Amino acid sequence: MVHRILIVTAVAAEADSVSAGLGLGAPEPLPLPGGLVLRRYADAPDGRVRIDVLVGGVGPAAVAASTGTALAYAALTDTGDSAGASAGASAPYGLVVSAGIAGGFQPLAPLGSVVVSSAVVAADLGAQTPDGYLTVDELGFGRSTHPVPEALTGRISAVLDAAGLSHTVGPVLTVSTVTGTADRAAELAARHPGAAAEAMEGFGVAEAAGAYGVPVAEIRAVSNAVGPRDRAAWRIGDALHALRHTFELLSKTVFLELEPS
Repeated sequence: MVHRILIVTAVAAEADSVSAGLGLGAPEPLPLPGGLVLRRYADAPDGRVRIDVLVGGVGPAAVAASTGTALAYAALTDTGDSAGASAGASAPYGLVVSAGIAGGFQPLAPLGSVVVSSAVVAADLGAQTPDGYLTVDELGFGRSTHPVPEALTGRISAVLDAAGLSHTVGPVLTVSTVTGTADRAAELAARHPGAAAEAMEGFGVAEAAGAYGVPVAEIRAVSNAVGPRDRAAWRIGDALHALRHTFELLSKTVFLELEPS
């Protein structure tokens, strides 16, 4: 049996960093419906892992559609990588990871550090009322949080800690509009205690994975502080380097330990 992992980023620069960290050589490009291209790394260590990397687009709606497309393709075409398995007989992947750079809530997640999600949270999916914000859960229309398995979060954190890579474990917020003011940053931090980072794709990836019963994690490298936009202070290069280092570590440890799908 083979460990099958799908890693979804918003843009190509993030996917390039992830791919470089995996160190698995040139991928096989697999065209998907909608003009998407899946980067398939089939020559993983010992043949035990197959990792697919997808550039899914910016924002929760685009990436949910892209991730859903990749999951549907895998469910319809994969054979389970074992003798006698039939197409669609098992979950398309054993794990889906939303990965990329993000804003970090200060001082919890410094620039250049990594955030490992304990939960993937839709931070602005709900309604404003005279009495305050109501989540979509409170409105009775769905869910706004996808918990990440504690064992998975703990193992990722342990690997990063052993390598001396600065990181934080905490909720990662998904927003449709990136925070650009101190007031908005304070509002989000108060509404979501312990939130470590905000990005735009995690919840979309998690919703698609959840529809297929696949566990999800979100891993973010911090390029900027959540709050007033100060492009001169952004450290995108440092964040992409941290992202690459993170996936280099995981490709040699956690990704080899997952239960086969």
